[in-house]
Amino acid sequence: MGTLIKQLSGWGRYPVQSCELERPERYADLRPSGASLIARGQGRSYGDAALNQAGRVLLTERVNRILELDVEQGILRAEAGTTLAEILPVIVPKGWFLPVTPGTKFVSMGGCVAADVHGKNHHHDGSFGDHIVSLEMILADGKHVTCSSSEQPELFWATVGGMGLTGIIGEVTIKLLPITSAYMKVQNHAAENLEQLFELLNDTDRDDRYSVAWIDCLASGENLGRGVAMFGHHADAEHLPPKLGEPLRAKPSRNRSMPFDLPSWTLNQKTIGMFNNFYFKREGGKKKAFLTGYDAYFYPLDSITAWNRMYGKGGFVQYQCVIPDATAFEGIKELLEAVSETKRASFLAVLKRLGAQGSGMLSFPMAGYTLALDLPIRDEGLFNLLNRLDEIVQRHNGRVYLAKDARMSADSFHAMYPRYDEFMSVKNNVDPDNHFSSSMSLRLGMGPSLGMGQVKEAKHD
Repeated sequence: MGTLIKQLSGWGRYPVQSCELERPERYADLRPSGASLIARGQGRSYGDAALNQAGRVLLTERVNRILELDVEQGILRAEAGTTLAEILPVIVPKGWFLPVTPGTKFVSMGGCVAADVHGKNHHHDGSFGDHIVSLEMILADGKHVTCSSSEQPELFWATVGGMGLTGIIGEVTIKLLPITSAYMKVQNHAAENLEQLFELLNDTDRDDRYSVAWIDCLASGENLGRGVAMFGHHADAEHLPPKLGEPLRAKPSRNRSMPFDLPSWTLNQKTIGMFNNFYFKREGGKKKAFLTGYDAYFYPLDSITAWNRMYGKGGFVQYQCVIPDATAFEGIKELLEAVSETKRASFLAVLKRLGAQGSGMLSFPMAGYTLALDLPIRDEGLFNLLNRLDEIVQRHNGRVYLAKDARMSADSFHAMYPRYDEFMSVKNNVDPDNHFSSSMSLRLGMGPSLGMGQVKEAKHD
């Protein structure tokens, strides 16, 4: 197990930092090393959560064994570096699915825990942490400990959503969801504006296990927030047409590759506007329910390898926030108006309903609506816009998702996450020397030894 210095970034390719990398070859090699350390799975967090310019990054990608699968009870135990892409082909043919999944399968189990990921079913099934049976962790002193919602619960709920700052997540055991087919039954509904879109997402008659809405963020005026609401559930095998064959073996999605960085001018208001019009007509025009494989439904962008290269070498920021139910419509409307006014085109704009806030001390979800925007980095004006969006979110008592963040201020973070002090109490107990830290934790002032001067300096890295 050696180390090397390498330029590293998150999935948004911003910021890019020089980090010292360490790659264990097996579970026994997972251990704290160096003065400052953060574990990294597949690097699919968008900003600097898995970077550590001041220290070492522990790559867990080779610690990826599926250790145990109870096909009767639906219990899976795997090493933290195991990806959802490695798990799905094993569990789906046996009649099981992930209880919660984000929008990409190329994420590690440890990353799902650290970010407490949520999916299209959060309003019904909660986030990833709600389905964890137990975790095995390696603490700063090298000890291996097991924690769960009933065994060392404070450490468990500090780790779920804790962005890897309490220790190295070694093994994850989760409860799976039973299914009878690998297909999804989906129903789309077009909405001409944001009001109609909210009505669709709030309609209990249309609601399904999974719901999400695509938004045309370039639409303005009376069409502000126009989009397509998409509702779906796991299809029953008995209702599938015979031509589909074996119910638990859906045809794999056809994969394409983005072999080079697109020029920065390619994704602009005109080209994205053309795509949005096409997508709105295509998806909004589907009047009848239809069947599709789980890959196409949950992971549409995974079919394009290295799709982040579409944004060019400068990279992009994914801005994801949540606004509580009480003022969700007003808050989301303000956010879309702010983006629309700047004429900054977002290639991807997604609106989802979230359910009750979970127990993770730094978990992102709360009862309300979450909006995610992909915004190319072309000039400093983007960061002025993002600061304005932060102000809107704070005014509505919402928060920004740490797994997507690359530039939020320490003051905004502390205002948005009221359980931060509780989290730090647990972290100080298990990691008194702040051994586990990252570029994100430095930027956000998450550590007893960090002064505000260091935080301000880190913001401009």
